[in-house]
Amino acid sequence: MIQFYQHNSPFQLELGGELPALRIAYHTYGTLNENRDNVVWVCHALTANSDVQDWWPHTVESGKFLDPAEHFVICANILGSPYGTTAPLHENPATGKPYYKDFPPYTIRDIVNAHRVLADALGIGHIDTLVGCSVGGFQAIEWAVMEPDRFTRLALMATDAIATPWTIAIDETQRMCIEADKTFGEPRPDAGRKGLAAARAIGLLSYRGYYGYNITQQDTEELPAIHRAASYQQYQGEKLCRRFDAYSYYAILNAFDTHDVGRRRGGMNKALSTIKAKTIVIGLTTDIVFPPKEMKDLCDKIPGAVYGEIQSPFGHDGFLVEYDQLNDLLKPFMKK
Repeated sequence: MIQFYQHNSPFQLELGGELPALRIAYHTYGTLNENRDNVVWVCHALTANSDVQDWWPHTVESGKFLDPAEHFVICANILGSPYGTTAPLHENPATGKPYYKDFPPYTIRDIVNAHRVLADALGIGHIDTLVGCSVGGFQAIEWAVMEPDRFTRLALMATDAIATPWTIAIDETQRMCIEADKTFGEPRPDAGRKGLAAARAIGLLSYRGYYGYNITQQDTEELPAIHRAASYQQYQGEKLCRRFDAYSYYAILNAFDTHDVGRRRGGMNKALSTIKAKTIVIGLTTDIVFPPKEMKDLCDKIPGAVYGEIQSPFGHDGFLVEYDQLNDLLKPFMKK
């Protein structure tokens, strides 16, 4: 069940803005033990929410690496997301109306600072394992550098220590789609919806890639009225529009591009060298967003880190699909 924490003090943002107050949505699974040493914190990706069971199949289950009988699992919805945490469609206290396009710009570090606010409010000090995939990995890397003594273990999947030109280009292409929708900027929740659908369709190309599409979207008849791959793109765009809004998506893409763990820390290598957590870095063989080479380079920069790889034709989304391989890698890693 979703829970909320209300932080009624001003929340300062790295780029100079401020939120007068901050609401954070979160989910927990399992029970915090007497020693308070069984906490696993999951950082979610771009359009996911704090309900890990909703978007990560067969992970928060008995015998899996997020077993609620063994761990106290917590996931907080990220800043700017439409799933409960303060976001563009929430009321701006200064105007009494939703922020919409005036939501203050924020960074990955701001998202992590919101996590820290929640952890402290819940009395969670040391965290046994910090888990992050994709944009969730951005958060996990940032947090592990920000507070190296807070974590025993760090599990990173399909992610990086910096937003590369390649990933920024993917994001900019999606922003261009949203900006091309003439309704974007209008003060209403459904503004930019067609642009959001197009942006999502483009994003999916990078998430699934050549092999994933060719396996799942082959036509079943000759000369169909609409190709299966075409209807899939349209469906996925429309599907996101039913659960997300263009203002939140645009804001999160902007935050994504700020990611650089080495900023004001003497560079990436120096920042990563401060991580103390026992770390596993997991790549996916066909991921074109964060290719295996990038993941191996990340692993080499974190002291004592080990590398694991998932064999999957489903590209970046493989971490959502190949849960058996993921459990095989992470269950031994998380054993005390």
